[in-house]
Amino acid sequence: MSAEKTTDTDLYNAADDLLERNLVAGRADKAAVIDTNGSHTYGDLNARANRFANALTAMGLEMEHRIVLCMHDTVDFPACFLGAIKAGVIPIPINTRLTEKDYEFILADSRARALVVSENLLDAFTPHLDNHALLRHVVVVGNDTGGRHSLSELLDTAADTFQPAPTRADDMCFWLYTSGTTGTPKGSVHLHTHLIRTAELYAIPTLGICESDVVYSAAKLFFAYGLGNALTFPFAVGATAVLLEGPPMPDAICEILRTHKPTIFYGVPTLYAMLLASDLIPDAEDHALRLCVSAGEALPSDLLNRWADKMGTEILDGLGSTEMLHIFLTNSQGDARPNSSGKAVPGYDLRIVDEDGAPMAPGELGNLHVAGPTGAVMYWNQREKSRETFLGTWTVTGDKYSIDGEGYYIYGGRSDDMLKVGGIYVSPFEVEGALIAHEAVLEAAVVGHPDHDNLIKPKAFIVLQDGINASDNLAAELQNTVKNTLAEYKYPRWIEFTDNLPKTATGKIQRFKLRDAG
Repeated sequence: MSAEKTTDTDLYNAADDLLERNLVAGRADKAAVIDTNGSHTYGDLNARANRFANALTAMGLEMEHRIVLCMHDTVDFPACFLGAIKAGVIPIPINTRLTEKDYEFILADSRARALVVSENLLDAFTPHLDNHALLRHVVVVGNDTGGRHSLSELLDTAADTFQPAPTRADDMCFWLYTSGTTGTPKGSVHLHTHLIRTAELYAIPTLGICESDVVYSAAKLFFAYGLGNALTFPFAVGATAVLLEGPPMPDAICEILRTHKPTIFYGVPTLYAMLLASDLIPDAEDHALRLCVSAGEALPSDLLNRWADKMGTEILDGLGSTEMLHIFLTNSQGDARPNSSGKAVPGYDLRIVDEDGAPMAPGELGNLHVAGPTGAVMYWNQREKSRETFLGTWTVTGDKYSIDGEGYYIYGGRSDDMLKVGGIYVSPFEVEGALIAHEAVLEAAVVGHPDHDNLIKPKAFIVLQDGINASDNLAAELQNTVKNTLAEYKYPRWIEFTDNLPKTATGKIQRFKLRDAG
């Protein structure tokens, strides 16, 4: 049954829909996923998902129990994600680049009954696994399981048929954690219908994705962006997804473009800049790209034009969020406007309002709200944050926008102090806290600063303790302090020492003055 035709009382299982539609269409022997171990058909993937669902049931997990997935991008990810959903268990994919502290919080906050973790990520969980009273099972992907469950052994011994759990269209399906302004993650709760609706509303009409496409997403599957790009969208139409287990570095990406010949590539502006700066990027005759997509941060017009000149393909810049699951504001094929996020994806409504909720006139900068059928229902265990973000049918995006005379949306920055770095949210307060912990630092303020490609990165302004002298060595030491305390991508790319920070009469740091002066 299509999600579009369901009511909130209808039986509907998102995983069963995404997998079964391909078997019914005769694609059991077609490649669904290509990873480092080779090609995996839709029939193989369905059997793997069924085996994982059976394994969860055998371990005693029941409907609405939560399971955290901290996994690299291989066929095991969609097998576990979809297998959990088939069993009515709530999968929670999480960032593989977080810290031990982050992982401890998420396991406690979600009350997860099980954890599936890639073997080289297990060390960040081991010190606190005994602190989670509800955590019953740890499943390791890889050979070195440390005496815990082996995913491969569980899959080898489970049956490959499974009757989907009697989930309903409006049941909780999966969660995705997104960063908050204080650095504490927030669990966005999504429903069973949300996955396929992103494909029906955005991917199929805007991208024209179809069975013959091969897709590669540099954004990983644990991101809302990557989950749609490399799982929901291709599985919705029977296309093939190429997965990269390691980091999306230019050499690895260019090898994928040459070897697997993807037709759709999904990236973020920082990555497009890195690829253009490398000498590895293939010429037009050496790739098969017909379309590229960018999201996560604003795409500078220079990158858009240089990519089109070099690769002969458009980049469709868009805006999405974890709360809305994927892109709801986008440029269109043949109408990729520089310095614009395009227009609303049909099926979503947008409004630009002032601080009191009153509509803004065209050309005026205001707060962007979005309404649509894929919005999260709440942040788990965060009542006040939920009330601030989810206003009836509207979701507050946290972005500032204006509309030009032709109805195109123009990005104007964030409504809060959050930064988007390489498409990932970074809280300046969290980085400041790591810096202030250093004995040489009296005060710290972190703001966004454009690099040579006009992409935003963290910059720190530092007031030192009395008697401490500024130096390049100290700056490097402070950067390393952040790298060793937080996820590495959060470190400040520039450090500027100053005698004082601009503040209000009540002592609040005026970050806008630092941004203007930076």
